[in-house]
Amino acid sequence: MMSGMKRKKNLVIAHGGGPTAVINASLYGAVSQAQKAGCFGKILGAVHGINGVFSEHFIDLTDLDSGTLNLLLRTPSSAIGSCRRKLTDEDYPVLLEILERNNVGYFIYNGGNDSMDTCYKMAELAKKTSYDLVVAGIPKTIDNDLGYTDHCPGYGSAARFLAANIRDLRCEERALPIYPMIIETMGRNAGWLTAAASMAQIGGRPCADLIYLPEYAYDEEKFLSDIDNALRTSPVLVVVVSEGFSRADGKPIADTGFVDGFGHSVPGGTAQALAQIVHEKLGIQTRYEKLGLVGRASGIWQSPVDRDEAAEAGKRAVQLLQEGISGYMVTILRKGRDIYEAEYGTVELEKVANFERKFPLEWINETHNGINEAFLKYAKPLIGEDFSPYVDFGIDCL
Repeated sequence: MMSGMKRKKNLVIAHGGGPTAVINASLYGAVSQAQKAGCFGKILGAVHGINGVFSEHFIDLTDLDSGTLNLLLRTPSSAIGSCRRKLTDEDYPVLLEILERNNVGYFIYNGGNDSMDTCYKMAELAKKTSYDLVVAGIPKTIDNDLGYTDHCPGYGSAARFLAANIRDLRCEERALPIYPMIIETMGRNAGWLTAAASMAQIGGRPCADLIYLPEYAYDEEKFLSDIDNALRTSPVLVVVVSEGFSRADGKPIADTGFVDGFGHSVPGGTAQALAQIVHEKLGIQTRYEKLGLVGRASGIWQSPVDRDEAAEAGKRAVQLLQEGISGYMVTILRKGRDIYEAEYGTVELEKVANFERKFPLEWINETHNGINEAFLKYAKPLIGEDFSPYVDFGIDCL
């Protein structure tokens, strides 16, 4: 190295929160672009998110070969690990000290609401302390609840998984309609993922008879009436509920009793609790299923659209760093109305930090137990190609 030449600063990429089926595609996009740029020192992956930064546990991705990089595109969950950790005010100065010790001048966090809050506070502290650090965020969440972006990488694949499995469970239910079926989906406070059940169809008919989102409170009398009325029409009944479906006072129908690293209560057991209520109040034995973590990171049901957009979001984040633009998250927007096409933009991290975008109430039907056509138009381009058709002899109503 020539005397006096400035040493290139290292880039750290970290994953935060729940992994998805395409989070590694964003890692692919970021690493590929960083290698191509050639303006960074080392490209480091923080093992298990921000925890890996504190422990200074990094994977050197600088010279990752093309074969391994390409495998990232189809590898679900996080290849470098993730974590749920809410940082304290005392943590941030320590964090910057560690980054400085490791010659880090660039930082990317791939995550949801809480991760973008961490990203924002890092950028602000670096600015206040005059530490030369460029920070960017990549959106990621199957909950699809980040603001200022049309949708989030990870959502399309999780929605595809859910729609496919609701369709298959409908086949199971109609083949042996002994008990109604209540299916629980992930989604704590926003019903974006639960709504994807409405995309499951056989022979042009919806596979989910009743769908309940957390945007409207649980009303036991109405819920039981919906079940009773549906069973008067057909013994085949598929009900889909969000794990965050709660009573009017905010108390969840079921609660695991656990709290995650961000301080959020961990919901779960909603379908089982509702099945018990149906049994006790209506005298009807009911099956319950939970489509949980396997749907969050299902490689088999990965949406190609979701994968490509995740990779592009990773690339765009690195381009922000190249331009020295700090404190922004990449966004995915829609270009045009009739034909789906994504375009990319940015939003200040401050605006998306700790903000939850709820499911639009106008996309929920008047009886609060189903989803309108407007959502199908929104979501269909995100899940990829149509499913193969199934035979339908119409036995649901026999």
